[in-house]
Amino acid sequence: MLDIKAIRKDFPILTQSVNGKPLVYFDNAATAQKPKVVEDAIIHYYETINANIHRGVHTLSQLATDAYEESRKKIQAHLNAKHDYEVLFTAGTTFGINLVASGFGSLLKAGDEILISALEHHSNIVPWQFACERSGATLKVIPMNLEGELIMEEFDRLLTSNTKIVAVNHISNALGTINPIKEIIEKAHKVGAAVLIDGAQATPHVRPDVQDLDCDFYVFSGHKVCGPTGTGILYGKEEWLNKLPPYQGGGEMIKTVTFEKTTYACLPHKFEAGTPNIAGGIVLGVALDYLNELGFENIEAYEHELLEYGTKRLLEIEGLKIYGTAKEKTSVISFNLEGIHPYDVGVIVDKLGVAVRTGHHCTQPIMDFFGIPGTIRASFAFYNTKEEIDVLVEAVKKAQMMLS
Repeated sequence: MLDIKAIRKDFPILTQSVNGKPLVYFDNAATAQKPKVVEDAIIHYYETINANIHRGVHTLSQLATDAYEESRKKIQAHLNAKHDYEVLFTAGTTFGINLVASGFGSLLKAGDEILISALEHHSNIVPWQFACERSGATLKVIPMNLEGELIMEEFDRLLTSNTKIVAVNHISNALGTINPIKEIIEKAHKVGAAVLIDGAQATPHVRPDVQDLDCDFYVFSGHKVCGPTGTGILYGKEEWLNKLPPYQGGGEMIKTVTFEKTTYACLPHKFEAGTPNIAGGIVLGVALDYLNELGFENIEAYEHELLEYGTKRLLEIEGLKIYGTAKEKTSVISFNLEGIHPYDVGVIVDKLGVAVRTGHHCTQPIMDFFGIPGTIRASFAFYNTKEEIDVLVEAVKKAQMMLS
């Protein structure tokens, strides 16, 4: 069980007022708030060991390097990766997907196929379109049903020996749908395809085991797991990371450089050109320590309570429709009020201290599927409460009354 009152004390931002009202923060799918231990760790790094890593023999450089590589090992353990060098620090999920898609673009040819799903964030669509444009490969899409679930029979039909990589999200950021990724990975491997899982929305709620999943790549962002912005992780199986060419050239990713030829460093440094976000990488490990101390089973169970309660309360509002009613979903509720634009609702509830996200959530194809301009999205985290959901419901009712 989680002690929610104690947990909320760890998050200074939750005590503030917005527009004269106590803050109710329900935009967690966009970014999570940061506990004090994360904020303190950032300050501690810059005040005590700020130095560049891997390059210096002086004490501060060695301390920074040790802390950075220790964080890599923490993340390896968190993901249950086989080797620490299979864990690459990135600037976020988008960076990780682009790295893999760019590498695959050099391995593909005309006639090859890339398979994504109708539930993808733009970050898991556009990079694969780039790869197809460069290589002549074809992009195919697994369709979804009205509940926001992938139609797996269509996945089986689309998956062929021409499929070279399948890239799908673990959880939909717009609808909260939890995809059957283990089944997808197993079937893709049977035709020889690699699999990338976009875990940006999953990692705040569940602890992925990449060896159990047997995925070839798994990406996520630090800021969604209570860590700093501008941080992320790309896990890749050793065999695949060795196949892909470097994504960027520069310092750190080289073994030898002459004007005639350059040879590349071993993993993970082959993909980590330049000075990284050192503080961010170190503090990402601190953020995951914090979440693991709470326990992901506890987080998942409590957030499911919030999802059920929020769904029940919101559906009490006449004219409210929820988009995304999958049997398996996480604590995201996307909804609209009949005859009212979602943006207008978002503006009014903000005046009442409630932060929600409005728009297409970087999933425009999903909104086109439903024939809507966007939704109001309330996304819950382990530090939210049922009382805050009650505040949201009353705010939505007031918006409906004002806008009708």
